[in-house]
Amino acid sequence: MNCLLAACLGVVLGPRRCGRTLRILGLGGLVLFSLPVVSGCLTFLLERGLNPPPPPVAPPQAIVILSGDETEIQIGKDIAFRPGPLTLEREQEGASLARATHLPVLVSGGQIRNGAPSLAAIMASSLDADFGIQVKWREDKSLDTWANATDSAAMLHAAGINSVYLVTHAWHMHRALVAFRRAGLQAAAAPVAVDNKPDLRPGAFVPAAHAWQESYWGMHELIGWAWYALKP
Repeated sequence: MNCLLAACLGVVLGPRRCGRTLRILGLGGLVLFSLPVVSGCLTFLLERGLNPPPPPVAPPQAIVILSGDETEIQIGKDIAFRPGPLTLEREQEGASLARATHLPVLVSGGQIRNGAPSLAAIMASSLDADFGIQVKWREDKSLDTWANATDSAAMLHAAGINSVYLVTHAWHMHRALVAFRRAGLQAAAAPVAVDNKPDLRPGAFVPAAHAWQESYWGMHELIGWAWYALKP
């Protein structure tokens, strides 16, 4: 989106040097980030060191599953809210881990739109109905990863828990680990969908719409990871 805005601003500024520069940077960025090989390299950078994950420092006492998105469904005259694709993948990984370890589960995520339940409530309902996993704690106020960590840590510390498995997508994991460890929890990575290496096949050098989404996630996470590392 920033690349598109830069290109449009360049068109508005016309033939001046700053206008030409913005058009080149904007259009060049749009093309670059549309290449699967570029989005794949960004994802690979974010996921390095997670496959296999390092052993936990202390035996985890609970599982924390982070929310990602939601889906709104029209059922007759009623509207129902379900986990989105990202959240559902995290639930699947968390449920598998819960069955293997028998550890209690915390889900984290606040209300992202008016009139909808919190993401934590959606996840708790889905984990029960779809995976047969009972959620012990719902952290339903946070709206970003840093708040996921601080609010979840407060609930878990009150229950005497200091070490957890952290479930989120591999491209989001390093930033989440920084936040949770800064919040005072010993967090062991339980990543979803780790990519081993970038796709270097010829088709990866052809623009594709899905690469824009993956590039957005990649740049968002790299910037967020750096910002969290610098937070006091």
